[in-house]
Amino acid sequence: MKLSIVSTMYRSSPFLEEFCARTLRAAQALTPDFELILVNDGSPDDSLALALKLQSAAPHIQVVDLSRNFGHHAAIVAGLEQSRGERVFLIDCDLEEQPEWLSVFAEKLDTSGADVAFGVQQERVAAYTSNLFGETFWKALNFMSSVPIPHNPMTCRLMTRRFVDAVVRVEDRVLYLAGVFAWTGFRQEPVLLKKIARATTSKSTYNLPRKIIQVVDSFSSFSVMPLSLIFFLGLLIWLGSMTFALYLLVQKLLTPTLILSGFTTITLSIWFLGGITILVLGVLGLYLAKVFQEVKRRPLYLVRDVYRGEK
Repeated sequence: MKLSIVSTMYRSSPFLEEFCARTLRAAQALTPDFELILVNDGSPDDSLALALKLQSAAPHIQVVDLSRNFGHHAAIVAGLEQSRGERVFLIDCDLEEQPEWLSVFAEKLDTSGADVAFGVQQERVAAYTSNLFGETFWKALNFMSSVPIPHNPMTCRLMTRRFVDAVVRVEDRVLYLAGVFAWTGFRQEPVLLKKIARATTSKSTYNLPRKIIQVVDSFSSFSVMPLSLIFFLGLLIWLGSMTFALYLLVQKLLTPTLILSGFTTITLSIWFLGGITILVLGVLGLYLAKVFQEVKRRPLYLVRDVYRGEK
């Protein structure tokens, strides 16, 4: 098979029909030998039923139904593992990313000889505060990570078979795909693109709590620098306390009658050191939780059914 197209479904019914129609046209313009894999990530709406209805009229559509909601990144891996194409096009189905970009990515791979052509946002379409948060996150992550992670990457990307096979060999249970794609290596070429506003009024499923969880997972997955920072923070506090103790000793020797007092200073010191202790324990707890999740070796996802179209 020449081409596999992978997308995930979660509350996707408002735009699924248009997405499939446009994606099928874009794929047929490149090759008749392709498949469109839709992964149902435990969607609570009628996305699965609609996908199966569309499959009856378009046998190129393959539907993978997960047993429950495992998360966007796990669903992507499920689709990649089910794919059979020599090239695999990954894209979100909410129509912020355009199916017609497939030809742009294909041309990029053909001319560059790279293994991956991935989308990069020319400018972010979210609110100012969200953009500021995203900018800060990427700078901090790349500062702490040993693997450079591209700035403002999109989900959409066209990949060769050998790259996809390498990605699915990564067995992280706490999964951060942008980091995994970068860590996998190979030759990857960016394609500057611009998302459009969400095609429907439905809200993004990536709310603030989920974004915070993703930030925590990304840092704990691709950087041990927070653990190093804990050491240096402890060293700094210890040196500061020793310096202050030496200062008090000198003051007492120079002025024997000096009465040392300072309830406020003691209180602030206790609160400060107590906060630092809780913060340090929290960071250690994050890494311990990650180890706990990894050593259990539970499957990243479970498939309930696979519906293959008859071509």
